[in-house]
Amino acid sequence: MLEFFPIPAFTDNYIWALWDDSGHCLIVDPGDATPVEQFLEQRNLTPSAILITHHHPDHIGGINRLKQRWSLPVYGPARENIPGQTHPLTEGDTLSLEAPAVEFKVIDTPGHTLGHIAFFAAKLPEPILFCGDTLFSGGCGRLFEGTPAQMLASLDRLSSLPDNTRVCCTHEYTESNLAFARTILPNDPEILRRQQQVASLREQNQPSLPTQLSEEKCSNLFLRSDDPALASALAALNGEELNDRLAVFTALRGRKDRA
Repeated sequence: MLEFFPIPAFTDNYIWALWDDSGHCLIVDPGDATPVEQFLEQRNLTPSAILITHHHPDHIGGINRLKQRWSLPVYGPARENIPGQTHPLTEGDTLSLEAPAVEFKVIDTPGHTLGHIAFFAAKLPEPILFCGDTLFSGGCGRLFEGTPAQMLASLDRLSSLPDNTRVCCTHEYTESNLAFARTILPNDPEILRRQQQVASLREQNQPSLPTQLSEEKCSNLFLRSDDPALASALAALNGEELNDRLAVFTALRGRKDRA
């Protein structure tokens, strides 16, 4: 049996851990080694590998210390410079780990950064997606390097995964993302429902993650660029006609950047 958990780090980061009954654990996007070490000690787990989605410091800062302590392989994006990376991966690659026993499909997801990748494991009780800063609950990553067209294509690829996929994002941004969504569609029932659900979790100091892809397809406006109500609302707010999905997505991302 596999278990997974978001380890809090910094102000709002999550470092994901996935482990098996024997105590072998993989670590995803360790921006800081200290909370990872504490978590492993508390659970009596032994790390076996590190997975990296992109090169930003809050995702890679703990690699070298963890490697020095445990001599771990580091799997990450071939198109980015990741200090300490040992196994570069790109679109179409398959990563098969023995302990924990899990197989990931590597998906290129440019937009937040140009070489960003995601890790998708289909052959588990429920599929799991480690998506870094591409897809957030209620939102998507800021476009630091890529274009709106690239990010929209990346989100489309992730949206095509099974609806029961457990989406493991790397930031606790859900409340603020949904609050922004309400400024665009204030009476949308799916956003309201999800906002109430997340508020209850956060009041109990529980993470809003993982989320489920089916949930995101309902309540995440960045996955609803084909929604006529969203297009109409953005057109009214921006004072311009939005003729296609890319225009809708670009307008939405622009408003979020300025929020």
